[in-house]
Formats: sequence, structure tokens, C-alpha cells
Amino acid sequence: MTRIGIYGSEGRMGQAIVAAMPALDAVPAGGCDVGDDPRQLAQACDVLVDFSAPAALEAHLAAARAARTPIVVGTTGLGASHHALIDAAATEIAILQTGNTSLGLGMLLALVRDAAARLGADWDIEIAEMHHREKVDAPSGTALMLGEAAASGRGSTLAESGVVGRAGLTGSRARGTIGFASMRGGSVVGDHLVVFAGDGERIELVHRAEDRAIFARGAVRAAQWLAGKPAGRYTMDQVLGL
Repeated sequence: MTRIGIYGSEGRMGQAIVAAMPALDAVPAGGCDVGDDPRQLAQACDVLVDFSAPAALEAHLAAARAARTPIVVGTTGLGASHHALIDAAATEIAILQTGNTSLGLGMLLALVRDAAARLGADWDIEIAEMHHREKVDAPSGTALMLGEAAASGRGSTLAESGVVGRAGLTGSRARGTIGFASMRGGSVVGDHLVVFAGDGERIELVHRAEDRAIFARGAVRAAQWLAGKPAGRYTMDQVLGL
């Protein structure tokens, strides 16, 4: 069995990952939270999973590097400085970083990338997402991942083509842009809709997360896949064999 150590074990995702392990032939090697020394856990497991906070990432990566332990980083809200730390650590250990560990969402990303590449800029792309009332960031990290996938399919970047929020008199839609809309309310775990709108026809690709357990199962699967891999930076595409 794969021994998985969890940074952020007392959080909702940490607890869900522990609950998901028995059915997936994995065992918890322990947990680490704010104030704990991350090095002991890194030495006691086959692979680490980090669902803590961006501020803790540097210490967790340092512990993983010292122990030569692979790590899945599922913490959201990462900035350019965090990705630079991940890139540096990936020269010594295997790292899989993703903003969403759902296997179904991973497949949706691949579909969006492929559709954007094949349909071209004549098809307008809009991404709508809805989450529970407590979510603080908008658009969601997953929506931005979908936007990046669409932009990548067109040979562009989201920085070049993304449009977040529209109000007032916006004028006609600029060709090749990727629009976003965010909704918040109730206890919605996470809905994401990608619309490809052409002249006289429309394609809609949707993923609905009904239970946070899907992210936990995906995180365990990713950790099992990553264990034993050589140093490098990996993605959920590879876990899915895409």
C-alpha cells in the first residue's frame, strides 16, 4: 500500500483524503498542520499531499526535497513566486501541482483544449462557474485552468485573451477572447460550464462537482501515480494517460 502523508490534514480536504484512502489501497502515514514540523512527516511516507496554504508551501517543499519525497500540491491561490519554488524543487523531486484533483475535471480540460484547437477563433468561448457562498476568489482557480486550456488550444495565453467581468456598454465582443462569469450562492461544491458559441450552433461542456470526495479520490490517485517517479513537474493529464 502507498503511504501518503498529508499537509493540511485537519482541513476539509485533508480529512476527505484520509477517508478516501481505504477504498483506494492507500494508508495515511500521518498529518501535519500549522505549527508542526513538516520534516518528520516527509521522512515517514512514500508520497506527500499538500492541501494547506500558500504561505506554508515553501517549508513543505523544503521538507520534501530534504527527504527526497514526491509531493502532490493541491493548494490553491498560488502566485508566480510559488510556481518558481515548485519549478526549483522539481529539479530534485517529483511534483504534481494542480488547482483541481477531480479526474472528471481533468478530462474536461483535455476536451476544452482539443475543441478550442479544432474549432478555431470563429467560435466564441465563455466560461461560467458557480460555487458556495463562502468562496472568496473569482473566477475560480478551476475556471482559470479551463481558460488556460482553451487559450493553449488556440496557441495563445489567457493573459492575452481573457476577459473577466462585463458591465455597462461593452461594445461588440472581440474576436478570439475568452470570457468569464462567476456566481456564488448556497452550498454549491463547484459547477463549471464552457460554451463554444458559433454562428447558428453552440457546444456546451459541463462538469458538476456534487461531493468534495471526488477531489479526495483524485488526490489519492495522483499521489499513488506520482510515488516512485523521477524528479520533474507532472500534471493530471499524465495521471489520466492523456
